[in-house]
Amino acid sequence: MENFDFYNKTKIVFGKDVENKAGEECKAIGSKVLLHYGGGSIKKSGLYDRVVKSLKDAGVDYVELAGVKPNPRLSLVKEGIQICRKENIDLILAVGGGSVIDSAKAIGVGVHYEGDVWDFYMGKASPEKMLPLGVVLTIPAAGSEASPSSVISNEEVQLKKGLTNICLRPEFSLLNPELTYTLPDYQTACGITDMFAHVMERYFTTTKGVELSDRLCESVMKTVVHQAYRVLKDPKDYTARSEIMWAGTIAHNDMIGCGRSQDWSSHGIEHEISAIYDVAHGAGLAVVFPAWMKHVYTNNIGRFARFAHEVFNVDYDFEKPERTALEGIAALERFFKDIGMPVRLSEMDIDDKNIETMASKVTGNGAHSIGGFKELSKDDVKAILKLAL
Repeated sequence: MENFDFYNKTKIVFGKDVENKAGEECKAIGSKVLLHYGGGSIKKSGLYDRVVKSLKDAGVDYVELAGVKPNPRLSLVKEGIQICRKENIDLILAVGGGSVIDSAKAIGVGVHYEGDVWDFYMGKASPEKMLPLGVVLTIPAAGSEASPSSVISNEEVQLKKGLTNICLRPEFSLLNPELTYTLPDYQTACGITDMFAHVMERYFTTTKGVELSDRLCESVMKTVVHQAYRVLKDPKDYTARSEIMWAGTIAHNDMIGCGRSQDWSSHGIEHEISAIYDVAHGAGLAVVFPAWMKHVYTNNIGRFARFAHEVFNVDYDFEKPERTALEGIAALERFFKDIGMPVRLSEMDIDDKNIETMASKVTGNGAHSIGGFKELSKDDVKAILKLAL
């Protein structure tokens, strides 16, 4: 096990009706909120009214900024920064899924920075603080409700970049599984894929002697697989929704990655796909991850065979563990198909014309490699994208 620091300040309030506590949680931090959300879904469901009522009842003033889209846009972030400065906002309340939360984080760090907030995402500067952030989670997926990370798309240059800094963790997150009852099956499946991928990025490691976190990773993945079928069969199964929502948080709050090297090349490759084609992040990961696995599994066949056996109950072939490993990759693809995810770029109407561009962007035109499990060159990335076709 490697040395590590673990710190997570986020207060999690989990269960039925917890969105009604938004006002009192905000009031403990400040008296004027930027209410940040996406489209009209929270108004149609009545969630918007409940959150606004809780703010008013607590004596918290608010200013709204709606319009967050999947793969959240830098232009809206910059608008939010100006609003926060003009209105002397004390904190941000993000009501939505990962895109809304990531957008709110970008606004929060941008408020205190005199330069372009995009500098943080390009690695030209590092944030020192963020405007306090609260969350009402509506889509279990990205885990941004308790993570130190944010991903933003710069639509002008077709780049999608991530930022990780301890100051990005929210102050509190309110998680009510009932808020996910009305999610379309596709959104639910995208979220399931995203959280599963977050675990795999940590699971496929080169670090030895990490039995505890190995088993934690396997438990989360097995739970996600089991509950995915239940929740798609009955969208109002509270137990299944609860397990999925909590799994999404655990998958990306850093706990299961403590003391081990991580990979993250599949996320990097997917970001280039969604930056150009604006596909759902979870759908992109469902395509990239199996292709990545096919390309790198020989780097540690035993790790992939264990994944197959422990997560998908594939019989372990001790004489030919490679067979077990390949069956595990096939089982993962079947799972993604079962829940309605694509497993090929062609299923998203994406051909090979931008493979060179995407591979160049993710590797700095070949100047650096990506990945922790196995270092990938520009040619490796191109090969993975071709496997994904």
